[in-house]
Amino acid sequence: MKLRFDFKSVFIETVSLLFVLLFVYAAIAKILDFENFQIQVGQSPLLSVFASWIAWLVPIIELLIAILLVIPKFRNIGLWASFSLMIMFTVYIFIVLHYSSFVPCSCGGILEKMSWNIHLLFNIAFVILAVAAILLNMRIKQTNTARVRYSKTFKGLTAITAFSTLAVVILFLSSENIMHNENPFIRRFPPHPAEFSNAIDLKFNSFYFAGFSNKRLYLGNYSTPSKIISLNENLGDWQVKNIQFDPKDIPFKIVTTAVRDSFFYLVDGSVPKIFRGSLTDWKINKELKGTPYFNRAVPLDSTNIVFRSNNGRKLTSVLGVYTSAQTPSINYNKKLLQKQIDGIFDTDGTLLYSEKMHKIIYVYYYRNEYVVADKSGLLSFRGNTIDTTKHAKIKVSTLKNGTQYAMSSPSYAINPHAAVWQNLLYVHSTAKGRYENKTLREKSFVIDVYDLNKNTYLFSFPIYHTSSNKLDSLLFTDTHLYAIIGNDLVVYELRDALRKEIKSI
Repeated sequence: MKLRFDFKSVFIETVSLLFVLLFVYAAIAKILDFENFQIQVGQSPLLSVFASWIAWLVPIIELLIAILLVIPKFRNIGLWASFSLMIMFTVYIFIVLHYSSFVPCSCGGILEKMSWNIHLLFNIAFVILAVAAILLNMRIKQTNTARVRYSKTFKGLTAITAFSTLAVVILFLSSENIMHNENPFIRRFPPHPAEFSNAIDLKFNSFYFAGFSNKRLYLGNYSTPSKIISLNENLGDWQVKNIQFDPKDIPFKIVTTAVRDSFFYLVDGSVPKIFRGSLTDWKINKELKGTPYFNRAVPLDSTNIVFRSNNGRKLTSVLGVYTSAQTPSINYNKKLLQKQIDGIFDTDGTLLYSEKMHKIIYVYYYRNEYVVADKSGLLSFRGNTIDTTKHAKIKVSTLKNGTQYAMSSPSYAINPHAAVWQNLLYVHSTAKGRYENKTLREKSFVIDVYDLNKNTYLFSFPIYHTSSNKLDSLLFTDTHLYAIIGNDLVVYELRDALRKEIKSI
């Protein structure tokens, strides 16, 4: 008696078994390393905001489809479900490769070892297998004419393809909109937007960034304010510049230096005094007279300074713009900084200026907000960092009959450091977001990147600790990131993910 070899049945059985192996292996791999898988989904440029339920839904669906495939009665349903899921995976990878802002890590089982292009080909191969198995299974089970059978099947395949594609596209568009405009505190970490390049030991922790001009980095020192260190972009060609200036009997207390374009500025708001000189000879040649008392000051150009002082009601902080002319003028805008508790500590923050955008930026330390104003001090818009701290978590005590104020509990700065370059705002955040790797946070400082043109969050990246875990200052250029970490001056080279976001204004 001859045994008849049924190719169709064997092929369907084989394809079903392959899908069972694939889905069971992938699902178990995800479940066994669920925390890492959820983090990976949270970093996805398509699924970030839906990570909490998608991380559970995907392995559950994979296991359910595997069960359908092993039960002969439900195998046909399992094949159609396999086709739909593989279409979704394929569309997902296609969007990641061609339309997402960055390409994330893979997620799940053997696929994690593949490149994204190989992953795409792998999925397409399984889509083809699913289609072939469905067509063969249809020929075995149905009794209609061939034309009717194929017409119904192809209509079904087309409808499932359209539905599956549309579902992924809707997820992508919804996730992108929420991530950029209504972020639920989920960070995205694209691979290597900035790579470590060099580091030097400054020996002392009293250095700060004075500025960057003509491809030279300038460092000031609180201990020796008359000396400025000049270096090239990769921390070479070390030069010491001596500021030539006789302070006479000016009672300086806290002198800092700022570099803007071809000028340097010697600043002390407690006197108050601002002097200007040229980078060509490092000589003071002009005093900007008529400046008010201030505790923050940033040069806008050779004649304008934005400053923060405590001239408001009950000494609350206020931003103003000083203009040097034949008759110096001061323009305060008391509405830029908004009081929550005391108007002093709760409005503390970092004062910045984007030379290319001609915008003043103020980033609060203790709440998730930054203020953007034009060069004259008029409000352009208010933005929010992606953390959820809307109200400053500080306690303030009144001393000496209400004439002095002090923190009565330890402060926790949410955004302790910030820097700006052209349209990008870089904020060092200490707040832990959802689906974040604990080890990464323990070993690095997280920098969140915002596009000021669109007032949106872009992504985040780490700066790793050196011998110190204390970040003191940040500075960015078109091509590099500079950080003072303890005694170390560190430089990172900006890669494509960051450089392509820097827009010419």
